[in-house]
Amino acid sequence: LEKMTDLVAVWEVALSDGVHKIEFEHGTTSGKRVVYVDGKEEIRKEWMFKLVGKETFTVGAAKTKATINIDAVSGFAYEYTLEINGKSLKKYMENRLKTTNTWVLSLGGMDYRVVLEKDTMDVWCNGQKMETAGEFVEDGTETHFSVGDHSCCIKAVSSGKRKEGIIHTLIVDDREIPEAVE
Repeated sequence: LEKMTDLVAVWEVALSDGVHKIEFEHGTTSGKRVVYVDGKEEIRKEWMFKLVGKETFTVGAAKTKATINIDAVSGFAYEYTLEINGKSLKKYMENRLKTTNTWVLSLGGMDYRVVLEKDTMDVWCNGQKMETAGEFVEDGTETHFSVGDHSCCIKAVSSGKRKEGIIHTLIVDDREIPEAVE
């Protein structure tokens, strides 16, 4: 395996199916561009005469669109920015905080990352979209699924405040799991 000598940028992107590592190599003499997603080579271009530009590829199970922008700052200095679904990484992650809930928990010595996509009510666990069963209950809704032999439920209850909206709580084996901050 050739050593990554031209590595200029590394990003961590939290998506519903997990946290993905994006690495970018840019040979400013050869114009080489290489994009790795989770250690796997996605794009390789040798000998590019144009040193600025962009590389677009997909990340994760949902094939989320990602673009690396290469801009000249001054002389031979370059700036690399990552966009996810057309938004800067920072904007994308801020938006994700509003549209998803994430919980990280340990069950029987195994670590699990559970993500709820609030707009679709899809539930992901360690990169897999879960089979769920939703039901209306007295104070809101419950979305049931299982992880191994553990019964899980995401309760959705109105906060009673317009600004807060709906509060989602993950309960595993009758135990409330605190939300993770990514």
